[in-house]
This record gives sequence, C-alpha cells and structure tokens, in this order.
Amino acid sequence: MNFEEMKIKTEIMRAVKELGFTEAMEIQAKCIPTILEGKDIVGQSQTGSGKTAAFGLPILSKINKGEGLQAIILTPTRELCVQVNDAIRSFAKYTGIRTVCVYGGVSIEPQISGLRQAELIVGTPGRVLDHIDRRTMNLSKIRFFVLDEADKMLEMGFIDDVKKILRNIPRDKQSLLFSATIATPIKTIIREHFKNPIYIQGQTKVDKSLLKQTYYNLRPEQKFSLLVHLLKTNQGISLVFCATRHEVDMVESNLNNNGLKAKAIHGGLTQNRRMEVVEALKKEHIQILVATDVAARGLDIRNITHVYNYDLPKNSDEYIHRIGRTARAGESGEAVTLLTQHDYANFQSVLMDRTIRVEKRDIPIHPTIRFERMVQRREFDSHQRPHQGRNDTNHHGRPPFRGPVRAGFSSHGSNEDRFGRNDSRPERREGNSEGRSERYGSQERSSAFDRPRRNSYRR
Repeated sequence: MNFEEMKIKTEIMRAVKELGFTEAMEIQAKCIPTILEGKDIVGQSQTGSGKTAAFGLPILSKINKGEGLQAIILTPTRELCVQVNDAIRSFAKYTGIRTVCVYGGVSIEPQISGLRQAELIVGTPGRVLDHIDRRTMNLSKIRFFVLDEADKMLEMGFIDDVKKILRNIPRDKQSLLFSATIATPIKTIIREHFKNPIYIQGQTKVDKSLLKQTYYNLRPEQKFSLLVHLLKTNQGISLVFCATRHEVDMVESNLNNNGLKAKAIHGGLTQNRRMEVVEALKKEHIQILVATDVAARGLDIRNITHVYNYDLPKNSDEYIHRIGRTARAGESGEAVTLLTQHDYANFQSVLMDRTIRVEKRDIPIHPTIRFERMVQRREFDSHQRPHQGRNDTNHHGRPPFRGPVRAGFSSHGSNEDRFGRNDSRPERREGNSEGRSERYGSQERSSAFDRPRRNSYRR
C-alpha cells in the first residue's frame, strides 16, 4: 500500500516523502488505517519492521498542537527511546508538534522544561515515574498510549512500573502495544487496559531465503582467533554478541589491539558514551559493534551484514532477535555462531525450535591470536559502579586499591588472571536486571547487582 492512499495529514506526508518513504511496509499497511479508525491494537512484529512509523504517523495525524500532552510512548531502553523520539520528530517536522524524550542517566531539568511545551512524550518507565512523583508530568489529557517492545519490558522487570503509569492515564484513551511475543503478564495488561483490541500480525520470523545460518564447533582457545579471521575476511558491518558486560569489554579491546575498529555497548557505560557508539556505527565510522543482548535490543541499525554469536543466548527467542538484525529490507545476511563446550546446553535449547536450521562449517585455516584478559576500566554512570560492585572511594575520599581485574568464568579456556590465580566463579550474565530502575531523587539507579556496597573499615 502507498502512504498517499492513507488518510495522513498533508504536513506529515510532506516529511514522509522527504525521508524517501513511498510504499508502506507490512506492519504499517495493517496498523495505520486501524489506528486512524480509533481502535486499540496489539501488533506482533520483529524489531526493524517499521513499527515506529506504524504508530507514529497516525498518532501525529490525530493530536493537536498547543493542547498539552496528548500521547505517551513507553520504550524499555534509553537507546530505543532516543531513536523513537528522533523518528517521530522527523515525521512531525512541518506540523509544529513538539516531542520530549524522557529517560534516566541524564539531567532531569531539561526534560522538565520540555514537558511544559510538548504534545508527545517518548520515555522509559523509570524516569516517567520520577516525573509523575515530582508532579512535573501531567498525564490527565493523554489520548494515546503506546507500549513498544512489551516483551522486553517484561524481561527487564518493567511491567509493574507500566501498570503504575497506566493508573495515571485516563481510561478512555486509545491503546497500542507492540511485542514479538505475548506472554501471560502482557495478556493481563491487554485484558485490563485495552478495549476490544485488534490483533495484527506482521513479519515475526527471519526470511530464511536471505539469511545464512552457520556454526563452528571450536576448542575455547580457537574462539577469538577465528572471530578475528572472519571479521577480516567478511566485509561489511558486523554485530558481535557477548553474554556479559565484562566479556564485551575484553572482546572489544582485543579486537582493537588486532587492527579492527570496534566499539562496545552495554548497560555499564554512560548514556553519552552509548549514544556516541550508536552514532559512530550509523555513520560507518566503525564497522564492528560488540554488545550484550539488552544494550542492543531495539537499536535501529541498518545495513548489518553479519551477526556473530560469540556467546550463545539461552533460548531460541533471543537467538531469533539476534539474527533478525541482519537480512532486512530484502538484503542478504549471515549469522555465525562460535560454539564451544561451555555453550552446548544453550545451543541445544536454541535448536529445540525446529524452524531454526544452522549449518555446521569446517574450521578454516587461520592464525592463532593471543587473547589478553586485562582491559582498561571504562567510564560509568555517576550512579553506577563497576561490575565487581565495589565503591569508587574509600573513607578517606580516595579510590581504593582494587588490584587487577579478574576475569571470572570464561569460555576462552582459562580462568586464571595474569598472576596465575584462579577464579572460577561465573560472572553474572547481563539479563533481567539490565535497565531496571529504582528511583533515588532525580536519578535512576541500576538493579541490586550494581548497587555500591558499604565500605568495610573499622571506625
């Protein structure tokens, strides 16, 4: 369907044409007319399928300039929040409608100023609740409520926050929800807050004709060497998935040491740093992004040619989310899994989905590369702490001596640090606690895993 066939405001269509959009994608063609009719919808579609335009264009066509906050869009992560807001702002270019982006990890004052003038909010649940508690956000005139990436909201523990926000929004609103899967807690929200919703199914599976899925069965010491070989051999933009923040840092550091331009992104970095990394990849200043599942979820990065599973996800749903970042918009792509004994159980779990077909490849001849386990410490949010959970200063106000970074359990074949000491305790995988917010004044703090511990010293 062509966008001009839909009842979208002329000012919005002008911006859509400037962006080069003519034909609507599947989820857009199904959602836009239904939303314009005023019906609630539940949409199932994968990330990158055009959901933002599917709900953004009709909402912008129905809200009015100068009548206060009329629409709120909730996203699970800061990066997705910024991306959705940027997209909505580009659609609203000629309408005069103002948007405000509300998320934690940055100063709250500019957001308070923006809320006084905006008609549409894009935000993360934790910071939205901060504003509600401060009474700096008035949701009494909200006519449109959007819950984006609802399955990820559930996984990250935001569902209770979403319910609190819904209690502050009028019941006679139009509600829209988008999710790859519909679990029981999400069904409860739909049953309690939606009015006879229309269920719309978009593309939820990867186009297998365009995506090649392969794996290599490796010894742990071969893993990084093969990754470097493949990255140097296969040209294009690559996304490398690791299980933990610490593993992300180590892999990124070692890739750069071997002449590859790579950047890391995970929940432990400052917000400014995370946005710089995303922009660098979009502008193709770098070719490789090393990420955790949570940090990469919702990132709209086009033209990814290769996805590498350096560590495997725990289930088929996460595997599909990962590999779905390539082979988009009719382009071909490849998903490569680097399998070691450490990940056999996860690989079996992924293959329980009989629709997934992964071809085994012979290991190519490649040089052996040393993997350095020491990495430079990164800049963290002011309210966050390094992964070990220690305080940044002692009772004298000076940074405490921490000694070398100890690697923890790894799939590289060794648990020893550079002094030969062994630490076989497994490092926490970045998962459910990532991004879960607890509000302390004007800041959001990470979950209990990242809270600073009280200094233990004699008084």
